[in-house]
Amino acid sequence: MKNYLFVHFRETTSPEGEQVYFAISRDGFTWEALNDGQPILWAYYGDHGVRDMTIVRDRHTGRVHIFATDLSLSYGMRGKYRHSWDVINTDGSKALAHWWSDDLIHWSEQELIPLGDENYGCLWAPDIIFDPENDDYVLHWSSSHRSNHFGPKAIYYSRTRDFTTFSAPKLLYRKEDSGCIDSAMYEEDGKYYLFVKSEKNPSRMIELVSDHVTGPFARVESFDEAMLAVQEGLYEAPTAVRLEDGQWALFIDYYGVRGAGQGYVPFLAPSMASGAFVRSDKAFHFPYGFKHGTILTITEEEFDRMKAREWKDVEDGRFPR
Repeated sequence: MKNYLFVHFRETTSPEGEQVYFAISRDGFTWEALNDGQPILWAYYGDHGVRDMTIVRDRHTGRVHIFATDLSLSYGMRGKYRHSWDVINTDGSKALAHWWSDDLIHWSEQELIPLGDENYGCLWAPDIIFDPENDDYVLHWSSSHRSNHFGPKAIYYSRTRDFTTFSAPKLLYRKEDSGCIDSAMYEEDGKYYLFVKSEKNPSRMIELVSDHVTGPFARVESFDEAMLAVQEGLYEAPTAVRLEDGQWALFIDYYGVRGAGQGYVPFLAPSMASGAFVRSDKAFHFPYGFKHGTILTITEEEFDRMKAREWKDVEDGRFPR
């Protein structure tokens, strides 16, 4: 039986929101927060805040890895970024935050993985997928780049086999008529489905498909049709998981209001190939608004162990080895 772990952050105006939170679920719709809705992991390095988490289980070692954007708006927007998204875009972190665990209970200390150089703007919203053609993992993210004068963003990637060494970044996908951010990729029946937030034409999620993890990609037009029911310019951060019954649940982060009204909305489809995602939030429950994250399928034993854990018995959320 499938169980689920959602790793995410919370959109608050104070620093504790931009940390790593865990929630667990038996069915993917009814979620309960761990640690009484307080952070599990804290960012002590870089910007001292993290956003846009992704999580993956290494099929070679079983170790679980979390990556996140190294960015604190709570501290930085009021300080070094001078209340400017443009400054963040060009001068933000060129590294991603990283934690790992062998049991989902005890976690490494945060480290920063420098993937960009002076040619890249801030590295946003990582996601990761296994590539069977190369027997490695493709870590991808969105960034602006010097090649177009740090204009509209595109999706870049790096490869790793050991989660210690990473290849030089390459372009994964660029949308010709607008920027794109918030990439998330999934495999179904040997094809790879890439979701991104298109910043224009349309200002919605789009779905792409390829025979290979690194493309080339083509639009799934049926998904464009399904998203016509979703208001433009108010949703971002797609993340998906395959449920016990074989359906895909796609969660899209609604940011159309300030404060507690923000958070994920679920859509269901029988397959990625169909693109026919329908809003399905009647059965959905989460104890608070939660932001940009990723779902990991876990075992029933892992679910029970995480639920039973007294997370407060380790000071300040940083777990020693």
